[in-house]
Amino acid sequence: MEKIKYTLEGLDCAGCAAKVEAAVNNADWAESATVDFMNRRLTVNLRNSGQNMTDEIQKLVDSVTIGVHVEEYDAAISHSHSHEHSHCDDKNCCCGHDHAHSHEHSHSHGHDSEGTEENSKAVIVTTVLALVSAVTGIAASLVDFPMHEAVSAAAYIAAIVFAGYDVIINGVKSIFKLRLDESALMAIAMVAAAILGEFFEGAMVAVLYRIGEWLEDKAVDNSRESIEALAEIRPDTANVMRNGKVETVHAEDVGIGDTIVIRPHERIPLDCIVTQGSSTADSSALTGESLPISAEIGSELLSGMMNGDGSLTARVTNSYENSAAARIISLVTESSENKGNAEKFVTRFAVIYTPIVVALAVLIAIIPPLLHMGSFHDFIIRALTFLVASCPCAIVISVPLAFFSSIGGASKFGVLVKGGNFAEMLAKARAVAFDKTGTVTEGKPKVSEVKSMNGFTANQVTQLAAAAEINSVHPYAQAIRDYAGRIENITQYKNYSEISAHGVSCENSSGKRILCGGAKLMEKYGVEIPEGEKAQAYVALDGTLAGSIFIGDDAAPGAKAAVRQLKSLGISKVAMLTGDGRGAAKQVAQSVGIDDFRAELLPEDKVEAVKEIKRNGLITAFVGDGINDAPVLAAADVGVAMGLGSGAAIEAADMVLSSNSLATLPKAIRHFRRTMGIIKFNIAFSLVIKAAVLILAAFGYAPMWAAVFADVGVCLICVANASRLIRPKK
Repeated sequence: MEKIKYTLEGLDCAGCAAKVEAAVNNADWAESATVDFMNRRLTVNLRNSGQNMTDEIQKLVDSVTIGVHVEEYDAAISHSHSHEHSHCDDKNCCCGHDHAHSHEHSHSHGHDSEGTEENSKAVIVTTVLALVSAVTGIAASLVDFPMHEAVSAAAYIAAIVFAGYDVIINGVKSIFKLRLDESALMAIAMVAAAILGEFFEGAMVAVLYRIGEWLEDKAVDNSRESIEALAEIRPDTANVMRNGKVETVHAEDVGIGDTIVIRPHERIPLDCIVTQGSSTADSSALTGESLPISAEIGSELLSGMMNGDGSLTARVTNSYENSAAARIISLVTESSENKGNAEKFVTRFAVIYTPIVVALAVLIAIIPPLLHMGSFHDFIIRALTFLVASCPCAIVISVPLAFFSSIGGASKFGVLVKGGNFAEMLAKARAVAFDKTGTVTEGKPKVSEVKSMNGFTANQVTQLAAAAEINSVHPYAQAIRDYAGRIENITQYKNYSEISAHGVSCENSSGKRILCGGAKLMEKYGVEIPEGEKAQAYVALDGTLAGSIFIGDDAAPGAKAAVRQLKSLGISKVAMLTGDGRGAAKQVAQSVGIDDFRAELLPEDKVEAVKEIKRNGLITAFVGDGINDAPVLAAADVGVAMGLGSGAAIEAADMVLSSNSLATLPKAIRHFRRTMGIIKFNIAFSLVIKAAVLILAAFGYAPMWAAVFADVGVCLICVANASRLIRPKK
């Protein structure tokens, strides 16, 4: 199976997006497909690799909508265009930004736009003319003068033409292709109203529809631009040192190990380590943390941070495409591929709903007059009002927009989410399990005490342990090496091996085995340890215990408050799962208020522990930061990785706390619960209003302007409500 992404240029109708998604999903060659309306992107999982389906997809798109062009997605081009959209004026530009979006969408949902400045001016001019014509028509109908009715009718017709010409054009195109999309429904309503002599109703439909759609588009565009602004955190260029000179080059052309110069108040282009100079760095764009951090020799800086007043020289540690900023942009912009249940419901709803309401409108227009319940004129007007009110745009646009805005808003306080389904799942979570080291604790363990025995000195114990741990990446190994300082006679040791979740071993120059690890490692090799002692590491030489090493790790700042807030949010189970010894685990758990902790767990034991919690019917989130956490992150309902450090953890996780602070987890839960609340309100509000207007329209009590409100008015309210999520509550 192969995943391919496509850009859908000109896609500005959420209903059409749902139809495109359904059409591609029904194709024999597609395993699955999702359309990201907000980013105008189609992601297809092909059944067979190596297929070029662009032409086939274009045919499917053409069968359900008009004016949408399919191109293979190029992330690099997409990124560069996001920087250019604010000043691009090329008539043939395909940068993905709507230069005349209000013209494209608000008039027709038919997407027939050149994307030019002239179109934007034409929209303003024709809208003003439509308003003037409508006001003239109303004034003429109220003032008694010769031929005032004819003047009023002519003015209303002019308003229909000015405000609805492109709706009518694209509606006719849709009708000829046997498609009843929104442009077709609105075109039918406008033209039929004029033919039946209901000029005022036709004019009100055209004018209100254009104004409402224009306002709606502005709200959607504002959300799009807020997300696009994320791309600005990754500079396109870097100042690289080559042959003793500083050259400005494309950031993607800079390699790992190259030296870059970061000038004052420049955004850092690549992940790096400072080798010269001192300054501060603002990381708020990445983590939401408002306080600057110190940047001095040895400091690790991430791309996207903003340099302060000082000039820095640094060594690049990560490639452009794998930099922290690139990962953040990728996580946020591609999050719409993973849709939540609410979005999936909306997609199914739109496909089924429209044919049903069209059929009902036809029945309203035909059956009652045939049963002598009234004139065809009256019931056709009712049917037209019914059609105008029936458009499902409020739900179809506002639900994806809510997730889109919510995920963008979450990124502003240091939470990155891979999709709406995970945001929805976190909102429902009732259990949270944590790893210990680097999650609940600071992740900076330090040796607090070394005990020696059996004739060994404390220095010998330390040197043996440091030599055995020389290649280990475990935090305890680093703590032991830091404590030992310079490791003596390191070249005498060989045959290093690491036993997962137990410890390490090697041999000295005499071939004697050195062991350094927990109680289970000593038990495995038959080494006796003091009864009742709870050291974090024991050291043995040739089967004899040399000593014990005690290591401490302070609770992370804010961990205790985070646990307290989680419980106040109704999280019924808060647990800590760790591979460390029971004594250290108990101490940390008690210090932060965690009642349920499990110690001395292997990675597979953590997975089983999470599955056990899930079997109790609790939606479970697991929070961890290390490579060893990848299996359990994947096993949880929501896997949450701490920080941007471990690529394996981020890959396996569904959500990333880029702030590396547990304090953001309760905030994320509140934010996504608010998101689900807004989504549920929008769905309920739009359905109730539409149902009321549809019933009133069927019985002749709703004028067409009320139907327009039920369409674009309700849609505008729901879009504005959803757009609030781009600005998270503090």
